[in-house]
Amino acid sequence: MNDVIGISISKNNVQIRITSERWGHIVESHDYMVGLIDLVFETISDPDFIVEGKREELMAYKLYPKTPINRKYVIVIYREIENDGFVITALMSSKIEKPIKGVIVWKKN
Repeated sequence: MNDVIGISISKNNVQIRITSERWGHIVESHDYMVGLIDLVFETISDPDFIVEGKREELMAYKLYPKTPINRKYVIVIYREIENDGFVITALMSSKIEKPIKGVIVWKKN
């Protein structure tokens, strides 16, 4: 059940993996994410900005002008441990002010 179903490379050049268990959790909690795993990979590899959370997790944000549920930010929360990383969760939000609870550590020019 914990098979890796995909890997994306973060801005820190770390492989971030998504397991079938995590993807199942994501789509169970956020059913609008079904079929949108490519947006999760793209958000990790090409975010608009990255925020560091209070528990050393990273949150990649990317604005998508058009998704199945309108204009939304995809937010992927993940952790990097040395040269390995994994997705904790992913969701969409129309506003970015509320979810940001950390310091912006990287921003696209």
